[in-house]
Amino acid sequence: MTQPYPLKFQPEFKERVWGGRALERFGFDLPEGHIGEGWSIADHPNGVSSVVNGDLAGLGLDEIREQYGPEWFGSKGSSETGARFPLLIKLLDCNDNLSIQVHPTDEYEGLPKGELGKTEMWYVLDAKPDAKIIYGLKEGVDRKTLRDALENGTVMDTLQEVSVSAGDSFYIPAGTVHALCAGVVVAEIQQNSDTTYRIYDYDRPGLDGKPRELHVEDSLNVTAYEGAGATSMKTDNAVAGEWLQLAASPYFIVEKGLVNGEWNLSSAPDSFTIIVICEGSGFLNWDGGSQPYAAGECYLMPANLGEYALEGQSTVLRSYLP
Repeated sequence: MTQPYPLKFQPEFKERVWGGRALERFGFDLPEGHIGEGWSIADHPNGVSSVVNGDLAGLGLDEIREQYGPEWFGSKGSSETGARFPLLIKLLDCNDNLSIQVHPTDEYEGLPKGELGKTEMWYVLDAKPDAKIIYGLKEGVDRKTLRDALENGTVMDTLQEVSVSAGDSFYIPAGTVHALCAGVVVAEIQQNSDTTYRIYDYDRPGLDGKPRELHVEDSLNVTAYEGAGATSMKTDNAVAGEWLQLAASPYFIVEKGLVNGEWNLSSAPDSFTIIVICEGSGFLNWDGGSQPYAAGECYLMPANLGEYALEGQSTVLRSYLP
């Protein structure tokens, strides 16, 4: 039986019409094209990331789940039915504006077969001086107002724009109208879903030269017009050696931590932990091994790992199941 150890994954990269080459700054060997997404920890029909370190190198996260799920993912992170890994972790390079979009809840009747709703959060890794995002509807916008704006070409007048900078955190429950805009690089923690309803896409062609599909009726159906509980925060008050909670949802808890020297931690038996290295470098140490880490990398810490330590100078995100 393979002893548990921190699993480092090779992202699966996705070309997007709004993508660029910014993920190269993390040392990734990107394929050609406009690379918008790196699926860093993924177990989904549309993408699976693979382990690149240790005894399980070469296995996909789906294979890890099948062989080690109950022990390595914890009681909350595995199921008797073999359901896929509950979270999807991405790095996003927004070289251009993303479409104006909204995600459904798990209960939406129009979900594609076998798919989930999508609640997510963003942590801004980098942002140009004038960077912004779309984050919710303006006060008083209801279904009719939004539909009318879509029909007469004034939908941008119904949306809230928010300026962003590195270190900002945004929680985006299903039903929140949103969009990342040009000039930001983010880490995204989300439900393991690839369900997105586009409301508006600036009338631009996709990678194939054809207009991208819009999902107006579904979007109008799933939008939470009174708000879904979206919250945002600055995180420059983080203290070394302490966790600052960024988001708490029914699907994940995300915290920010600053490593300054050595930080001794331990896994919990009921849930795996995911560590995203936002900046800096150092070593990940555990009983029986040590692994250098660097910005842009993601690690899955098994629930049965026990004690481990982050050593170095770095900023990290920690995600686990509530």
